[in-house]
Amino acid sequence: MNKEKNLSYLVLIRHGQSEWNEKNLFTGWKNPPLTEKGIEEAELAGIRIKNLNIDFSHYFTSALIRAQETGEIILNQLEKEKIIKTRSQNLNERDYGDLSGLNKDEAKKEWGEEQVHIWRRSYDVPPPGGESLEDTSERVLPYFNSSILPKIIQGENILVAAHGNSLRSLVMQLDNMSKEEVVALEIPTGAPIIYSFEGNEKPTFKENLFE
Repeated sequence: MNKEKNLSYLVLIRHGQSEWNEKNLFTGWKNPPLTEKGIEEAELAGIRIKNLNIDFSHYFTSALIRAQETGEIILNQLEKEKIIKTRSQNLNERDYGDLSGLNKDEAKKEWGEEQVHIWRRSYDVPPPGGESLEDTSERVLPYFNSSILPKIIQGENILVAAHGNSLRSLVMQLDNMSKEEVVALEIPTGAPIIYSFEGNEKPTFKENLFE
């Protein structure tokens, strides 16, 4: 990746594997920590991000421990001590409501494979007591647009450690994706996504470090 002085950078990272990822459970706003594999994923992500030689001024993460742990591991790899850290519930994973804590295969047996698929992969149909991807976007994007994007436009470099669905919401806006495209988007754990900006709201370049 070519780094230019007049560009600012946004690096998005989905947390490393959590204990509930490993057990195939719906996690949502529940708060399991990283597994050993998740820690290794975060460490590797930190090495990859360090190799970009980006000087970050701000680090944003969610109110959930798996994202916070991932971000701290990355910052340790970067040996970055002076950075402004912000935690916000607005960056939390999608709330899976009544599905939270359930094994995904068991949920299919209880509600049917088709219904669970609709809850997981539709844009605007939430599970009982939970959020749809549309609901998630409606809290993630206003926060991003008011608290993070202005800093990027002003030339600051930002690191965001968050979750699959909160990051889907961001990528949907940044990549100008349709609702149909974003529900099919898979963001691996511990895999950095780098955007560069040139003083505008839309990025000029994107690189996935998992491809």
